[in-house]
Parts: sequence; C-alpha cells; structure tokens
Amino acid sequence: MRADRVHSLCAILFSSLSFVHPALGIDLTIDDEQSVKDASSEAIWGAMTFYHGNESGQIPGALPEKWWEGSALLLAALNYWHFTGDDTYNEDVSVGLQWQGGDHGDYMPSNYSSYLGNDDQMFWGLSALTAAEYGFPDRKEGFSWLSLAQGTFNTMKARWDNESCGGGMRWQLFVYQGSGYTLKNAISNGGFFQLAARLAMYTQKSEYADWARKTWEWCLTTPMINNKTWTINDSTQGSNNCADTDHMQWSYNYGVFLAGAAYMYTFYTYPKKTNDSYWLEVVHGILGSIFKIFFPKGIMYDPDCEIAQNCNNNEVLFKGEVVTWMALTALMIPDLYDEIMPKLKNSAVGAAASCSGLGNNSCGVRWYQSKFDGHHSMEAEISSSCVLSVNMLPFVDRDKKKPLNIHKGGNSKSDPNAGNLKDNDDAAAAALSPITTGDKAGAAILTVAFIGGWLGLAAFMFIGA
Repeated sequence: MRADRVHSLCAILFSSLSFVHPALGIDLTIDDEQSVKDASSEAIWGAMTFYHGNESGQIPGALPEKWWEGSALLLAALNYWHFTGDDTYNEDVSVGLQWQGGDHGDYMPSNYSSYLGNDDQMFWGLSALTAAEYGFPDRKEGFSWLSLAQGTFNTMKARWDNESCGGGMRWQLFVYQGSGYTLKNAISNGGFFQLAARLAMYTQKSEYADWARKTWEWCLTTPMINNKTWTINDSTQGSNNCADTDHMQWSYNYGVFLAGAAYMYTFYTYPKKTNDSYWLEVVHGILGSIFKIFFPKGIMYDPDCEIAQNCNNNEVLFKGEVVTWMALTALMIPDLYDEIMPKLKNSAVGAAASCSGLGNNSCGVRWYQSKFDGHHSMEAEISSSCVLSVNMLPFVDRDKKKPLNIHKGGNSKSDPNAGNLKDNDDAAAAALSPITTGDKAGAAILTVAFIGGWLGLAAFMFIGA
C-alpha cells in the first residue's frame, strides 16, 4: 500500500476513535478544479477499500456474492482515471477487467456463468468497451478491451428470443431460473441496445447499429417503453406474451437507453454519414423524463426506493451508472452539455455532503439530504465517486475526453468473432446444484408471477451479503 494511503488510513482510524470533531463530509468547492479532483480521489479511495481482488489468494475483479458489481467498481476507477488523470488504480482495473473475461473473452467465467443474467454479463462488456473508448491500454497478453465487448455482444446476440413477444432478451439465461427466465426487462434489452450502439460507433460497422435499432424497435412493441410519454417501465412477462408491464421507475433503465440513443445519433451524424434526427428526438425525450422523474429539485435520486429508505445495494449503484451515462451523452452531443452539467454539479455537491458518516467521510445514499443518512456501503461510495469524477468535465478539454473510435485514436484490437457461442449450453450443463449465491444486477427488478394472467408481482432477487 502506498505510504500516503497508509497515512490516510491511520488518520481515518484516529478520527473514528476520537470523536473530537464531527464529520462535515468531503470538502468540495464545485467550481474549483483541485477541490473536485481531491474530492474524487477521496471517494474512489473509499470505494476501493472494499476491493480485495488485488490481494494474495483473492480473485481479481471479483466481489464475493456480487459478481456484476465488480464491473461497477472497476468502471468507477476507470472513470476516475479518465477524468482526473490519476492512474493510481489502473493496474487493478486492467487485471480485474481481463481476469473476469473468462476463458473465451465474453464475460462468461466458469465460476459465475451458471447463474448469470443478461444484465450481469452486459455490465462487464460495457466496462470493457469503455476502456477501449477511453484509450485505456490493452494488456500485452489476453483479450483486448474491444474484443471482450464484442464477445459479450456475440453471446448475447445468440440469445435473442423469438419464442415469446416476437423477440427481445430474457432477463436470466437458463430455464431453471424460473420466472426470471421468462421475464424480459428493460436493463437487459437496454444494455444490449447500448452495447450494440457503442460498438457501432467504435468500429464504424453498421451491423452493430442494425442490432441496436432492432432492439429499440422491439422494445417499442412492448409495454416497457412508451415513446409518446417517454416512460420506461422495468419489465414485462414473456409467459404472458408481454401483454402487461411492471411500472417500477428505475433511473438506470432510462440512463441505459439515453446513452445508447446518444451513440446512435452520433454514429449516424458522424462525418460522411446522413443526418438522422430521429435519435436526437429520442435523446431529448428520455433526457426530459430523467430530469422530471429523477431530478425534481436538481439533485438526483431514485424515488422508488429512496423515499421509503429501502434501497438495496444494487439500487444504490443506479445513480452512479446514470450520471456516467449522462456525462457520456454530454460529450457525444455537446449541445446538451449546458442542460446536463448543472444537474451533475448539484448532485455532486449533495453527494459530497452526504459523505460525512462514521467519522471517516463514509458516503450516504440520499444526496438530496446533503448529510449522511446512515446507509454505508461500497455501492454508496461507488456512486458518489462517479458523480464527483464526471464533475471534472468543466476543467478538461472535452474534445479529448470524447469516446474514441477506430478513426479517432481508438486502437484496441478488434475480433468480430470473439466469444464462445456455446457458453450458454456449457454453463447450463455444468449447473446441476441449487443457486445459492449471486447478487443480481437487476436487484431492483421485480419478477412477475403469472397464473392465467397478471396476478401480482413477486420479488425475485439475490441480495448480496
């Protein structure tokens, strides 16, 4: 451990024992570059203290019971590097993202693939693709960041399901996962949509854009997305032919489609392509709903769990994912920067003030309270880190922070045939024991029990320890 980290840890331990001075939160002056950078550093350090994959005998990239959350943690550290330039955690990110790619480079590692959902795998693929877009160096041995994203896309594409509802992605991968297997949800389909759109932009290959459009258009045929009201509901049941929907409103469902649409707009308006205003209309529609639902007073929150104070750990992560996607949208479509940035600034101020817990600046969940709310977790640290890191945007050359592509600085090695398309069958054959672990990426999602119709909702979650 670096000497300054040891010193900081000692200071924190002393603070927590002495109780001499009340914690005031992470010190932040939002319009001062060094202050934002220092606050970002403190928040990401708080998140990385939960990570042990870089220790002897531990598994790189893995978080026990919370496999998908490893991607969120490493992505937060990747964002921190990209926006601040501090490479303190780069080796942890590089090793972890590579290790969890599995034997075939598709984020279907044998230790976890028997109980995954499409959303779990997708989040890792997006993290790898983000590394490629940021110009994060490929490792000398192993899979490139781009090929890991392509491997994820290829194995997900092979699961496109026409057996119910005329298409779409199921939430979970295997029949033994019960109603989660028949459920089709917004985050799995939205994640595949975003992954395809970003691959289209990075590779400049229209076949990826075609899949993104196909996914979006399928979603519009279901009750999940209404492009008149710009409402995005959580899920629909394939066993009922997607006739009804779960009306839960989660920020990450909106955010995942927002960024995907922003990439689609940029792909079609990139030099030498035809202007496609359709996707800009989609971006404006979704962004308007995000502002209305999740930023009613300018500071982000997830009303479906924060009001009742019952957010589980996965749900706490949603804000961190969304603010990152909003920042990418502002970079891809500069005309939206002035609309998006004030929301990110206000949220960062609230988040920093919430980091006043336990005598060591532990971060809380409800940023709008501007104080620690008693919920201490890695997930709260990750989300706070994400919103603080993206607030470096006013101080950097935003053109240089835009996601790269093969025509503009992107040099991650491509492998269009990446991934093992037999992974699904192999994992299913190996999974003969009951599922007893795994914190699902769709933790907020309620699977739907149908007996002769829509009778009710039942929680179908694995909550990590």
